[in-house]
Amino acid sequence: MRLADYCTEAEWKKIRDVADSKETPLLVVDLEIIKQKFEELTGCFPMAKVHYALKANPGVPVVELLRDLGSSFDIASIFELNRVLDTGVPPDRVSYGNTIKKAAHIKYAFEKGIRLFATDSKADLQSIADNAPGSKIFVRILVEGGETAEWPLSRKFGCHPDMAIDLLVTAKQLGLVPHGISFHVGSQQKDIAVWDAALSKVKYMFDWMKLEEDIELKMINMGGGFPANYISEVNPINVYAEEIRRYLHDDYGDNLPEIILEPGRSLVGESGVLVSEVVLISRKSRTDLNRWVYLDVGLFQGLMETMGESIKYPIYMEKLEGNPPTGTVVLAGPTCDSTDIMYENSNYQLPLNLAVGDRLYWMTTGAYTNSYSSVEFNGFPPLKTFYVK
Repeated sequence: MRLADYCTEAEWKKIRDVADSKETPLLVVDLEIIKQKFEELTGCFPMAKVHYALKANPGVPVVELLRDLGSSFDIASIFELNRVLDTGVPPDRVSYGNTIKKAAHIKYAFEKGIRLFATDSKADLQSIADNAPGSKIFVRILVEGGETAEWPLSRKFGCHPDMAIDLLVTAKQLGLVPHGISFHVGSQQKDIAVWDAALSKVKYMFDWMKLEEDIELKMINMGGGFPANYISEVNPINVYAEEIRRYLHDDYGDNLPEIILEPGRSLVGESGVLVSEVVLISRKSRTDLNRWVYLDVGLFQGLMETMGESIKYPIYMEKLEGNPPTGTVVLAGPTCDSTDIMYENSNYQLPLNLAVGDRLYWMTTGAYTNSYSSVEFNGFPPLKTFYVK
């Protein structure tokens, strides 16, 4: 890989200034990159409200930065809610986007001022009506997109559009405000056309609700899914935006409903560099062609998205400069869990003179790393995170 494809010389210096004097593993997050990404996104979608998906990176400096930039926030639990409220974010800039929530947590959020909730089931809808009376709700629908997303979503969240219509009607009967519809096309989604298919479903539902139920929906939540710059090539955000704006204009003309985006990975992914160290190099037999390279970081220290070799992070080390001879490696973590293998079949290449103690820099690791890091598995502490401006 070319380091210049992932950061500038000045950005790299900031990372190294922090990392060089510290013990690995650690994550360094450049807040300036997050600021640039936010301004790029809002410039491409001037008609949309950004609700940052806090689960991507819940660091207080990230929340404070996005708060000051005017972002709203999508939270998945009352613990994330406390994080954003404690940093001074007003509750009218927060939506409760998790469709799985305890009744007590709905009540707590309501008491804290939250008035916008996601749902996808009758039981959850009833719980919202009981514990957050009069609130706005939006129903999440199932859409396609799993085959073209690098981190595809299961059927855990969302419901069939016909069921969503029933829930919106029921919401009105329960004294709630049927506000809109949401969907998520899968994380690290590379096929822009899946937004078109999803928005077509939403348009049909908007029209049906107005004509058949006399309910005028006001909002479309398009979730996240915009990609970060990993190994495989992706279109820049302006290409996604141009196509999605065209889809919306074709459906709604100049009378757009409220549009919400829930970016996570695309805002913070490229801001992070995870720094690790080689602990052990071995082979499984005298004739094994592949070296097993064990690091001090693995699935349980922040690299959970390598599970199934789904997200393929770019890896840099100084020994790669000058195109030295390389060989295929298997990359594994330090824990005594047999699943703690990041890449066994992805043909990662590292220099033949790789040695214990060498540092590997995992690029584009600002999203879903520190938030996925375990608390104490095998006694290893959570991933240390440092924020630079």
